[in-house]
Amino acid sequence: MMTLAVSVLDEIGGTLLFLKKIISTIFVKRLKMHEIFTQIWKVSTESFPMTAMAGFFVGAIMAVQFAMPIREFGALGFLGGLATSATFREVGPMLIAFMLSGKVGAYTSAELGTMRVTEQIDAVRCLGADPIQEIIVPRFIGIVVSSFFLLAAGLMMSVFGGMALAQAFAGISAEEYIRHIPTIVHPLSVLSGLIKSLVFAVVLATICTYKGFTTSGGAKGVGRAVVATAVTTMICIVVMDWFTSFLGDVIIQAFRGYRS
Repeated sequence: MMTLAVSVLDEIGGTLLFLKKIISTIFVKRLKMHEIFTQIWKVSTESFPMTAMAGFFVGAIMAVQFAMPIREFGALGFLGGLATSATFREVGPMLIAFMLSGKVGAYTSAELGTMRVTEQIDAVRCLGADPIQEIIVPRFIGIVVSSFFLLAAGLMMSVFGGMALAQAFAGISAEEYIRHIPTIVHPLSVLSGLIKSLVFAVVLATICTYKGFTTSGGAKGVGRAVVATAVTTMICIVVMDWFTSFLGDVIIQAFRGYRS
């Protein structure tokens, strides 16, 4: 048990130090803008269809689940606001981030892990260049930027998914579904969803680049790195979802107390 705890703490410390090194490189050294835009375009175009589909069905599932209990109270008109609020604040960002962790995170970890075990990263260092600057930073920024916008796009698609299923499952028109969204969905709920999307994007980018960069053990090591990336990312996303939800509730309560 003690060995496991030490191993976990060592992994957390290594990841945080790696993130610190990335951030210091971003602010100190020159960025490869062309490579960054290439990574943003690559991640966005390859992951958008999957993210849009995931967002659509997340919204659809929430609409169906909320329609069942509120039908008994004759409050189906508020289905749009309730489903959208729950999707934006809690369920949507986390589930879509899970999908991205399997797509973007695993791919990046495998790519960097292969570069590590085939000594391509060591070759970059032998040529006098910094592997963090040349290889890691463009991928890190590309994943953070593209994942944030992909998560935001997925949340927007969840509204259309909820709208479609509400019309098919509960007989609620699109106009009625949308009309009650502003009455329940507070701007802080939208902001909370966007902040969570940004936090999850940073978590995903940090873990997948760290796991790939520190891969060892040949082809088996690459496989282990990919599995570890997927598992660790999901665990960290759940933890950060709890932390951001807790922090958001504290801020909202303080804001309401200040206004009153």
